[in-house]
Amino acid sequence: MWIKPVDNLSDDPQGVDEQRWATPMPAVFALAFGGFALVIAAILTDTDPAGRFLVTVAALGLWIIAGLAAYQRPRLWMNDSTVSMKRLTGVQTYRREEIVRIKTVKYPRLGRRVPMLEMDVRRAGEDDDRLVIFGRWDLGTNPQDVYDALERGGFVPEASQ
Repeated sequence: MWIKPVDNLSDDPQGVDEQRWATPMPAVFALAFGGFALVIAAILTDTDPAGRFLVTVAALGLWIIAGLAAYQRPRLWMNDSTVSMKRLTGVQTYRREEIVRIKTVKYPRLGRRVPMLEMDVRRAGEDDDRLVIFGRWDLGTNPQDVYDALERGGFVPEASQ
């Protein structure tokens, strides 16, 4: 009988051989619900056609963001030998040797500094690095926690640390 090891230290236990990070589904549902609320508000607005138009555009914007967040789930995941990320263009998978640098950087946003996870990746045979940045919205958790998990998995190159 085979028993699969599980990480029970968090509220969302995951297999040790694979971890996933994505935008939380309650946030995606809240965006979709907000879109419906705005459509209802636009329908109930009788006297202001310009306001009705703007509220409808805002509802469409919320639905687009919710759809993109739902489509790109999970946003980042790792297993024993690769790190994969889902983008609008599809799934990109990188082996350990294709990861040039991973680090967390604090960027100023809305008057405070928020952490972001930066990954530089380079496909075999390519000369240029690609910079991929993930924030808390993309990962559903603190980017430092994801960095720590990637480091434990052996994906952070020595030069990055």
